[in-house]
Amino acid sequence: MSLATGTRLGPYEITAKLGEGGMGEVYRATDIKLKREVAIKVLPAAFTEDKERLARFEREAQLLAQLHHPNIASIFGLEESGGTRALVMELVEGPTLAERLASGPLSLTESLSFALQIAQALEEAHDKGIVHRDLKPGNILIDRNGTAKILDFGIARSLRTEGITARGAVIGTLGYMSPEQLGGGGIDARSDMFAFGCVLHEMLTGKSAFIRETTAGTIAAILHEEPPPVSESGIEIPEELQR
Repeated sequence: MSLATGTRLGPYEITAKLGEGGMGEVYRATDIKLKREVAIKVLPAAFTEDKERLARFEREAQLLAQLHHPNIASIFGLEESGGTRALVMELVEGPTLAERLASGPLSLTESLSFALQIAQALEEAHDKGIVHRDLKPGNILIDRNGTAKILDFGIARSLRTEGITARGAVIGTLGYMSPEQLGGGGIDARSDMFAFGCVLHEMLTGKSAFIRETTAGTIAAILHEEPPPVSESGIEIPEELQR
């Protein structure tokens, strides 16, 4: 059930619903004590009895707490109130990269700017042994200053504490999953880099590198095809970037 405007979770007052996904609903809220706006990610009540989902939710908080980078949405705390569990996070105002791409490709300059920021954020996570596993345009926000922020570490894994993801666990977003991830094999930071390449290709061309009309077509493309060269889109880019 969605939280109504005015609902209080500890010192946080809900002011608007921002969206929802597989791991929870996201709200805008006001921190009454510190007088600041925050984003609240709430685990649906139906999931609080699901040990696996609850563990993922708490793991997301723990992993985010290890990351301190201007291109990763910060976590402020984990709140529990009246049986409701919520992550309190930095409020990033602006569209997702997916929303930006809905109107077409970005310029070369803008694409490279965002790509550098995303790469630096991934480097921070990988240096801490954390693999995001679900990097895609919908999980990247662009704030009013043109800063890219990676969010949604709900299915992230720590290689230092959990080891390479167990075989058989297929999880992520089809179209951005590496062949190893898609096949249920063990994955590491290289899967994030595969997804990063997909995102960069999409920023430059406005088109997905691997998504096809059907699920089967998308899987086949990831496993057996190379994306069409960016140059085929009529974009002039440096040869090294094309490589």
